[in-house]
Amino acid sequence: MIVNMFAINMFIIWIATGLLAVTTVFFNAYMFLMSLLSFKDKKRCPTDTIIMALTVADVTHQLVCYFWMTMDEVDTMCNIAAIPYTVMLLIIFTLKFTIMWDTSFLAFYYSTKLVSTPNHCYTQIQTAILKHVTSVVLLITVCGLGTCMPMLAVFNTGNQTHIKDCGVMMPETYTGQLYVAIYLLTSDLLPGLIMVKCCISISVHLMIHLRHIKASTNGSHCPKLGSEMRVVRMALSLVAIFTLFLVVDLYVHYQIAIKHENVIGLTFFFTSVYTTVTAMVLIYGKKTVWKTLLHDFNVCVDGYPCLSCLKVPEHKTKHNAPAGVKK
Repeated sequence: MIVNMFAINMFIIWIATGLLAVTTVFFNAYMFLMSLLSFKDKKRCPTDTIIMALTVADVTHQLVCYFWMTMDEVDTMCNIAAIPYTVMLLIIFTLKFTIMWDTSFLAFYYSTKLVSTPNHCYTQIQTAILKHVTSVVLLITVCGLGTCMPMLAVFNTGNQTHIKDCGVMMPETYTGQLYVAIYLLTSDLLPGLIMVKCCISISVHLMIHLRHIKASTNGSHCPKLGSEMRVVRMALSLVAIFTLFLVVDLYVHYQIAIKHENVIGLTFFFTSVYTTVTAMVLIYGKKTVWKTLLHDFNVCVDGYPCLSCLKVPEHKTKHNAPAGVKK
């Protein structure tokens, strides 16, 4: 009975992850193409490099995850050797490391553009990092692979039972559990701390900036930041989404490492949710890309009159002031 329930739950997670895979690939591929086009149309921008690396990692991670889950559903008796499954899991964890650090690097970039620090030494470090964005992005991927390689040595991939998935790497020893703690520290907590620091800096900057605007106008109208406010919302949203994902991811790894429960499918599912929502936030943050997406969506809907109710307004409606009231 327990085995049947486990199989049913994994099948549902597999189906749900497949549906999310479509949205993940679509939004990330769309963001990648828009960044690639901006690469050709204007001078190279560090944010485009980071976003392109992030979207490539998101799509690759999603495809490998779903391929692993599909093989696991098809090969229920684990007739295939555990090595292909183990290699795919190694790639998945490496890509997850890359995604987390690319996201924190993006938040770091936005904080450097929004917040000016009086610390000259810190400013020089920021400038040096942003000057070699491509090298940093490649270094993140290499560090991710180097961090995940010890999994092959400290995790147990043999003696799979009919309850466990094929080739799942379980930390059976204290060394394996210690490694899980180190991996979570480097792949989740450290980039999380960077993002929280950037979030605090952006929030403080926003409050100070709004206070200055309000003081300069004597409170005659609400402060307006225009496109800068859009970037602020995007950066803070990225941190909020990352925080929620971090809580779930730590819980799932706790179940795997300490209680030895095989819930790795949940990791793939929640990572799919994270990569989808993150891509949507990035698209919203870039006003030109957001407008292009809405326009393309409306053009597609126009081809099917029965779906005309799904059209999204591309411009904000301006409310007219009541009669007798001056604008």
